[in-house]
Amino acid sequence: MSIKQDVSKRTIAELIAQLGRMTYGESFANGLTPAQWTILRYFSRANRFSRTTSAFAEFHATTRGTASQTIKSLTQSGYLTRKRSKTDGRSAHFNLTHKTKKMLLDDPFESLVSAVGALSKSECRSVTQSLKCMLGKLALQEGKRFFGMCTNCKYMQKGRCYEKAQSVYTCTLLDESLEETEIEQLCINFQPVH
Repeated sequence: MSIKQDVSKRTIAELIAQLGRMTYGESFANGLTPAQWTILRYFSRANRFSRTTSAFAEFHATTRGTASQTIKSLTQSGYLTRKRSKTDGRSAHFNLTHKTKKMLLDDPFESLVSAVGALSKSECRSVTQSLKCMLGKLALQEGKRFFGMCTNCKYMQKGRCYEKAQSVYTCTLLDESLEETEIEQLCINFQPVH
């Protein structure tokens, strides 16, 4: 006979922190530091509006200076390409190189992804909703942005088409058409649909 125990909020928080530490510690691989892996993962999941030093710094809760130095080293090592912004000459956007996309197939983070595979579909949905709720609350408390995807954003509009692109999705905040692949990527401008 099993004894039912209530789980404290502190226990849940400690388990989440321990999971993060364990995953972070495994990230020393292929000559890259955990911080470098984190940046490459972010840029692989971020949309074109969010592939900037500032956006990464906000996402990772670090300073722009720290982010800039690590991004610079990744660019110099051929993991990222840098392209000056057409709309704002002061900023630059970064993209993964082909070599980096191949390397991400052996990302040490995949061990955590594999561990998530032990959960059932309903457990995955429940954990996802719970973590999103916690992240949103923490972001609000700390005055930070909560990154999300276009599919759940109040700025995404479906069905509007521009002459310059055949997209049926539009970001109404930026008045830009969105590619099908972009709507499932992280965005710094995310505002949840209420």
